[in-house]
Amino acid sequence: MKFLFVHQNFPGQFLHIARHLAAMKAHEIVFITEPNANAMSGVRKVPYQKPRASSADTHPAARELDAGVRRAEIVAHTAASLKGLGFTPDIVIGHQGWGEMLNLADVFPGVPAIGYMEFYYQTIGADVEFDPEFPIDPSDFPRIRAKNAINHLALNSGAHGISPTRWQLSTYPDWARERIDLMWEGVNLDVCSPDEKARRAPLKIGDMTIGRTDRLVTYVSRDLEPYRGIHPMIRALPRLLRARKNLKVVMLGGDGVSYGAHAPNGTTWREFFMTEVAGQIDLSRVVFPGRVDYQVYIQLLRRSDAHVYLTYPFVASWSLREALAAGCAIIGGDTEPVREFITDGRNGLLTSFFDPRALADSVLRVMEDKALDQKLRAGARLYANRHLAMDNYLQAFTRKIETLTGGSLLVPEERSVRKRRPVKV
Repeated sequence: MKFLFVHQNFPGQFLHIARHLAAMKAHEIVFITEPNANAMSGVRKVPYQKPRASSADTHPAARELDAGVRRAEIVAHTAASLKGLGFTPDIVIGHQGWGEMLNLADVFPGVPAIGYMEFYYQTIGADVEFDPEFPIDPSDFPRIRAKNAINHLALNSGAHGISPTRWQLSTYPDWARERIDLMWEGVNLDVCSPDEKARRAPLKIGDMTIGRTDRLVTYVSRDLEPYRGIHPMIRALPRLLRARKNLKVVMLGGDGVSYGAHAPNGTTWREFFMTEVAGQIDLSRVVFPGRVDYQVYIQLLRRSDAHVYLTYPFVASWSLREALAAGCAIIGGDTEPVREFITDGRNGLLTSFFDPRALADSVLRVMEDKALDQKLRAGARLYANRHLAMDNYLQAFTRKIETLTGGSLLVPEERSVRKRRPVKV
């Protein structure tokens, strides 16, 4: 079968399904993306040049749509070139958020498509005006509503939508949900797994060594920013570090901005909020190593004594799923995306996003109550086993592809084995 994937940052949310298909060694897989250094065996990347920014004359509310249709045009030209070279996919799979897929039905008429529907922007009930520390002027509401222009075009493109969580799906209007399937994303439960030996093993990260008797608090975000609760986390540090002299904190993430506004005066959000606690904390016990290799990240989760996950009512991070699979004792912010994964007292603790003192107390509670710690860790792994198995996700995605294409992804040998299996009656 021939697959065409589209995502401006290869491989994006399609890492696991693309790798799964490539491992079969029976399919042709092409991936249209902006240039980056990522690579995957069995997948041919076809880069396109990021479109130029909208002109200053473009209305602010229309700039995202303008950027999206520019991407759509460039990606369609790229796809047309592939078609001219003899490549016509059996199915197109891509992310709908940046407009890249909007014109592909014109290039490949009749070819089924799966579009990843990540989030429907709202002016109430989600990320906008959630955090009173960062109020949004109502004059900006038209721009926020207009961010859904690409969503609306995508929903009417004929592509079959998928969304990764119930809450993200719930952000879409009633009329749109019937066009989108819930498809839970999985975790490699063998890679993301508890390791009791690692729990007490010394670990060096950056300039910090976490010794056998040290207690480790971990926090992970692609970028350290308010959308992922960098401010309550940093504000909890003085109370945490005063309470236990053997407590150390590792906060993984870059200094860019994935979501929301940039920090004022050319600073980073990390710098901006660390000025608040200057002189109140022992900086030798807090480290910001930036982004690290995946194996180092997994080592940190396995070694963690308490893992903090905070987010606005927005898209749930892969790191939350991976922390559950690693059997972390998780302290999560009490918001809708987190409540979908964590039941308070069963597989984690929930605390107010806005209360650094309560956050610190919850972390310390886990560290001081061995029975609670063991219960939460066991509950986290049990939840992952039941709900986050990679095989279940891949099978669901495979069934979706086979239903839309009418074909089978199994190689001939696997099909013959399936046929020979006895029928249970």
